[in-house]
Amino acid sequence: MGKLQTIAKDTAIYGLSSIIGRFLNYLLVPLYTAKLSAASGGYGVITNMYAYVALILVILTFGMETTYFRFTNKTHTDSQVVYSTTLISVGTVSALFAALVVIFITPISRVMGYEDHPDWIWVMALTVAIDAFLCIPFAHLRQQKKAVEFALLKLLNIVVSILLNLIYFAWVGGKDVGYAFYINLFCTGMLAVCLFPEYTGFRWRLDKKLLRTMLGYSWPILVLGIAGILNQTADKMIFPYIYEGSHKEMLEQLGIYGACSKIAMIMAMITQAFRFAYEPIVFAGVKEKGQHEMYEQAMKYFIIFTLLAFLLVVGYIDILKFIVRNPDYWVGLKVVPIVMVAEIMMGVYFNLSFWYKIIDKTIWGAWFSGIGCAVLLAVNYFFVPKYGYMACAWGGVAGYGVAMVTSYFVGQKYYPLNYPLKEIALYTFFAAVAFGVMTYLRESQPLWLSLTVNTLLILGFLALIIKRDLPLSSLPVIGRRFRH
Repeated sequence: MGKLQTIAKDTAIYGLSSIIGRFLNYLLVPLYTAKLSAASGGYGVITNMYAYVALILVILTFGMETTYFRFTNKTHTDSQVVYSTTLISVGTVSALFAALVVIFITPISRVMGYEDHPDWIWVMALTVAIDAFLCIPFAHLRQQKKAVEFALLKLLNIVVSILLNLIYFAWVGGKDVGYAFYINLFCTGMLAVCLFPEYTGFRWRLDKKLLRTMLGYSWPILVLGIAGILNQTADKMIFPYIYEGSHKEMLEQLGIYGACSKIAMIMAMITQAFRFAYEPIVFAGVKEKGQHEMYEQAMKYFIIFTLLAFLLVVGYIDILKFIVRNPDYWVGLKVVPIVMVAEIMMGVYFNLSFWYKIIDKTIWGAWFSGIGCAVLLAVNYFFVPKYGYMACAWGGVAGYGVAMVTSYFVGQKYYPLNYPLKEIALYTFFAAVAFGVMTYLRESQPLWLSLTVNTLLILGFLALIIKRDLPLSSLPVIGRRFRH
């Protein structure tokens, strides 16, 4: 019980800090969209650059964060040697990457379409290189059970970033998108200084034999990580190369897509919160009786509450759109429900992924993610030239949909679970009908009427949940008021 309480406490700290951090970062969206017009292409640059950053970060850490956790807990390994070897290997690869980018900055910036601003490229390269290295000290904090220190440093980084962005874009009135990248580099450097104690107190040593063993463990994690991150960022990276239009128009369209997609990231926050709460419980109770039923019910409740979030966002999109401050971006609001559906599918896929993690067949995850990524890339390649960023949104649905479906059917063969499909179908059908009504009313009726009907539909969905799966009498504290 004590171990589970520790897991629960740390999960709450990591989960809360991550969610708060995401929410605070979310506040940069109205700032950037207010100060950078869609026509300027500034937010398109941010969208494109950070897509590359996410992928490069996965490559530079090459699965060593998870590998460090695995090897530091082995009985026949010295944890300090494991930590030192991990730091040196990731640090060396990251430094080499940054050096190569600086050396070849001219051709790289030309290929990426930023030949007039090569400084943006090398600044972000240096930032992601430091970030990759810092992943290991942060992992060390987690391994040392320093959850509070971990959370405070993460939040400090975000708070300082927001303050500096507010000073430049809001107070000074600056409009140079490059300052977003300079601020990021400053904050990353600040973190590197704050983590200085994690570089001392041990002997720096590279154990080559240990490293070879660790690399053998980490490469499938790298493949899975690359496939997973490409599912999230590939469309934003390849868009500039397949969009048929001028460079200026391309950045404008990419900025609209990136800004409006941020509204849908509310779903990503819910999924992440669920992951932090659910993942430790799953692995802590693998051998306990009744786990199958818990997996099955968890899937149902995840889908129920993500569908509720979907209806809330779609139902009040005319209010939530003010997160994106500049009306020039609102033409892209039509991608929000599509991107949210993709996020729901990603969450379902995450739930389904436990079967191959539990039976130690993680290679299946690489296959499913890889197939999904291939589908996403194909949809983008063939349809972006004609349909623009709408094809990017549907590509996400197609990619995650394929990964979700294949994982389900293969999983039923190796680790069969009796998911309540009829109940899930009922909630999905209700949400789909409600979405259709909301869409029709938004396009044809006054705002007050559509908001009123949308509210009634959402209350109807809540009533269905309460009647079938969450009776008020079962709730803590207030539940006793409804018990007979």
